[in-house]
This record gives sequence, C-alpha cells and structure tokens, in this order.
Amino acid sequence: MNLLDILSPECIRVPLRSTEKKAVIDELIDLLAEQGKVTDVNTLKEAVWTREQTRTTGIGHGLAIPHGKCSGLTDLAMAIGKPAEPLDFEALDSQPVRLVVLLASPPDRTSDHIQALARISKLMAAEDLREKIYAAQSADEIYKLLGFSES
Repeated sequence: MNLLDILSPECIRVPLRSTEKKAVIDELIDLLAEQGKVTDVNTLKEAVWTREQTRTTGIGHGLAIPHGKCSGLTDLAMAIGKPAEPLDFEALDSQPVRLVVLLASPPDRTSDHIQALARISKLMAAEDLREKIYAAQSADEIYKLLGFSES
C-alpha cells in the first residue's frame, strides 16, 4: 500500500493549532472534512476518541497513530499533524508525541485499514526518516519525505 494514495499535502498541518490530545484528534478530523474526505465528522470523532480511550495510540518514538472507522467515508483517508511543541499523548514509552498520523476508514475496509497502519508503523520505524519528518517545517516537506520513502 502506498500511503500517498490516501494522503494529500492539504491533509497535513504544520504546525497544529491544538495543544491537547483530544483537540489534536478533532483538528485532524476537521482537516479531513475540509478536504471532503469525510461527511459524518461527529461520528468519526466519536469513533477515534472511543478507540483512543480504550488504549493509547501513542506508540512510542514520538509518534501517535489515532484511528477509527466510520460509515461517513467512501475510502481510506489520512491526515498528519506536527505539534508546535511535543505533546503528551500518554504514549507507551511515556515520551511526548512529535507527529500525529490520523487514519480513518469505512467499516468494510478492515484489511486496508490494517495494511495502512502497518505501513505507517514500518515507515516511521526508520529512525532516519522519522527524524527528518520531525524536523520538517512544512506540509510539503513532510509529503515529499513520505513520497521519497514510498518510491
């Protein structure tokens, strides 16, 4: 799976305006809505937040991947946000989060959803790429870094 198939530069925000976990999730979902990727914003916010309360999606190394499924989507969608300052996401390694990658998908795309989560995790496991993305100063820079890694 190529992540650029479900991500556009318009769905990347550098820096995020929000400074708290729930507000960051809402901001990224609102960004997807602004780009016409999701029609039922409130249901998606509820799905992602409910999932987040079950177990944190702060997976460590400064990365969080909140995700959820919602019938208000026709395809997988992804939004990325870089906080202005690292933020507490209750990550598994107790370290602050430097990048939030939100993944949303329709309920009937479980396999694609899992593949996308795995692809994000695999890419971000590469320390060199991860540090370049954390240092990026713009949405276009993050998009290009992901593009290089996908080719």
